[in-house]
Amino acid sequence: MPFAEIAYNVADRIATITLNRPDKRNAWSAETEAEVREAFTMAAADEGVRAVILTGAGSTFCVGADVTGIAGRKPDRPRFAGVTPPPGGDAPVEDLARRYSYILNIGKPVVAAINGAVAGVGLAVTLYCDLRFMVAGARLAAAFPRRGLVAEHGSAWMLPRLIGPMNAADLLLSGRTIAAEEAATMGLVRVLPAEGFAGAVRAYVADIVENCSPRSLRIIRRQLALAPLQSLSDAIELSEVEQAATIGTEDRREGATAFLERRKPNFTGR
Repeated sequence: MPFAEIAYNVADRIATITLNRPDKRNAWSAETEAEVREAFTMAAADEGVRAVILTGAGSTFCVGADVTGIAGRKPDRPRFAGVTPPPGGDAPVEDLARRYSYILNIGKPVVAAINGAVAGVGLAVTLYCDLRFMVAGARLAAAFPRRGLVAEHGSAWMLPRLIGPMNAADLLLSGRTIAAEEAATMGLVRVLPAEGFAGAVRAYVADIVENCSPRSLRIIRRQLALAPLQSLSDAIELSEVEQAATIGTEDRREGATAFLERRKPNFTGR
């Protein structure tokens, strides 16, 4: 489908979703939100896609919500029920089917390539990605209290689990702007040089695509998403059930054979 505010591209089994309003510093609008959701749905359903990169056009990732016309009116608060799981995927539990948490349930690794400044909802969306690479020197802010807002989109739940309660309170209560390098010390992002940034992120994702079983990735990703919602016993039980289910699969046989033959595996996802 044609998109107005994002770009969607698939190459070498990697889908790239690009926020594409560089003249607006990729400010997040209702249309952007709907298009990003549709793009993730497409990537989830496409058996030719094994990983997703989310990035921004120009020199900014996303400066937050498009505030045009917001002052003096009550903003819309749409609620979504999640995306269609990929073929063979599991139906989402409620916590993985909310406005942005559906990203955790698409069954394929999602990497945020934060190519410039990121704030507000733009930052919140990246919290639902598996990894966040950020260009050196870029700035990051959860400026909610400085705009008369609260910690939006589950960020008060996600941030303590990603970077610890102290760092989360620092970012959310101060609303201060920090550099990518400080965010890296918190464990929120990994910093890469500006020169060759996009290529370096893509090379990382390509290594996953070329060397990891898509079946394994789907299950491990779900384990990671469910772990904060489970007891340790539940997590162990799930791992034992899923490990037993690998017996007899093509990917398990291929993984062992490729290792013994000292070659790159040719996984099918079956």
